[in-house]
Amino acid sequence: MYKLILKLAWKNSFLRRSRTLLVIIMIAVSMSMMLAIEGIYDGMVENMVDKNKRSDSGDISIFAKEYRINKDLAYMIKNADEIKAEIESMKGAQAVVLRVKAEGLLSTARKSSFASVVGIDLQEEERFGKFSEFLKEGTIDLQKQGAIVGLELAKTLKVGVGSKVVFSTQDIRGEINSIALYVRAIVQTTNISLDNSAIFIDINQLHKFLGTDSKNAMQIAIRGEDEELYGKLKIAFAELDVKSFLELQPMMKQMQDLMIIFNSVTFLIVMGVVFIGIFGVMYVSILDRVREFGIMISVGMHYKYITIQIFLESIVIGVLGYLSGAVLGAVLLTYLEHYGIDLSAFSDALSAWGYEAVIYATIKASYFTTTLGAIMAASMLSVIIPLAKIKRLNPIEVIKAEK
Repeated sequence: MYKLILKLAWKNSFLRRSRTLLVIIMIAVSMSMMLAIEGIYDGMVENMVDKNKRSDSGDISIFAKEYRINKDLAYMIKNADEIKAEIESMKGAQAVVLRVKAEGLLSTARKSSFASVVGIDLQEEERFGKFSEFLKEGTIDLQKQGAIVGLELAKTLKVGVGSKVVFSTQDIRGEINSIALYVRAIVQTTNISLDNSAIFIDINQLHKFLGTDSKNAMQIAIRGEDEELYGKLKIAFAELDVKSFLELQPMMKQMQDLMIIFNSVTFLIVMGVVFIGIFGVMYVSILDRVREFGIMISVGMHYKYITIQIFLESIVIGVLGYLSGAVLGAVLLTYLEHYGIDLSAFSDALSAWGYEAVIYATIKASYFTTTLGAIMAASMLSVIIPLAKIKRLNPIEVIKAEK
């Protein structure tokens, strides 16, 4: 009896059918494309978040209580240098920088535009967020009234490296004051607010221009992955305005949520295709082997053994498809992580939304584990209807039927 069963099973083996191979290929291609899309989506958001943190807010920023509402020079953090030293001694704080900001008018001989001057220490900014990586043109240098201009602001004013610009604003005494600056570099941070309106100068020069105390600052930005650091800072500096990155950048949270939705929709579509593919193969395979299953049942094989066989066939299809897709997907993600997708043709539109022209993917283990679970679930569910059909078989009528 068992020899007969093995002979029939081998003769009609699902592995020998070309449609099974096609389904495995379909699963592999669909899965690899899904992994690539997930990696690109997440890479876009992570790149934007990373550059926003490095160029501006860090993981946590501290301001005077009224500053973010009024943006007035009167609302500065007193003795910011001492606070900076205290934060640097805290566990989890990786880098801390002070910044001074003022809003005003940036002018050339022909054009003018609203702008925000940001006083920075280049060496500290380099340690904080690798500021030099934002460079698009020129040389990172703030000596001798040097200035670094955001890319979109430079386009608005039609200035380049070497151009002379004049920034005008109210100083600490409320008087209108102006300073002549020379563009040393143009940067693109992909932080829309900075690229559109920021001009960076030396922090000491800005203190002198505004007449403010060099010990004070408008912003203390902190980089640190320690989740407890935020709570510590809230308690230690209760008199100040301590904000996390997502509190300062709610749009980033919306972008992250939006990408989760995109990934989920993509995931469901691909898993739906996988389910339909496995279901179709198993259903047709069972229809082709109805006589075989009838013979098995008639010679005494229990229904549960047929159930196990069909489940195993479905799982093997799913596993082979998953392994092929995982390998192909890993290759695609690795390529996209290192070389990215060049969308330079749409660079203007992308930069307006804070994206770079070249988009790089990210790789997460969760892409593969989640997909494995989903494919296994699809494999198991796809055989429920075919199994119900087998259970209703009448062995005698099946055996009499033509092959």
